[in-house]
Amino acid sequence: MTLNTPTHSTPMVTMYGITNCDTVKKARTWLADRGIEVVFWDFKKQGVPAGELATWIHALGWKPLVNRKGTTWRKLDATTQQAVVGSASAKRLMQSQPSVIKRPVVCWPDGSVSVGFDADVWAQRIAGKA
Repeated sequence: MTLNTPTHSTPMVTMYGITNCDTVKKARTWLADRGIEVVFWDFKKQGVPAGELATWIHALGWKPLVNRKGTTWRKLDATTQQAVVGSASAKRLMQSQPSVIKRPVVCWPDGSVSVGFDADVWAQRIAGKA
C-alpha cells in the first residue's frame, strides 16, 4: 500500500487577505510563478483569526496593519477613526472590519510576518537574504 505523502520539503507560506484584492492577486501570482506553495486565508469568507491577529500585532505593531489609505477606512465615521489609538482598539476594528487590514499579511516559513507586497523585498526574502 502506498501512502500519498508530499515529496517536497519546502515549507509553505500562509497568506491572509481578500481574494479579489488586486495586491493580493499580484502577490499570489508572484509566489505561484516562483513555485512557492501558499495556504490562503480569506478574511471575507473565514474571518480574521484572533490568535493570528495578536501575533501580527506583536510582530509588526498595529499601525502597519491598519490601512488608513483604503476605502474601508475612509468610509468610517470620524469618531470610529479617532477611537483607534492603540493595539486593543485597532484589534477590535480589524476584527469587525477585516477590509481595513492592509493586505496581504504573510506568515513566512521562518516564522516572520510581513504586510503588503513588495516584489524586491520578497525576492530577497525567498533568496534567504532578508
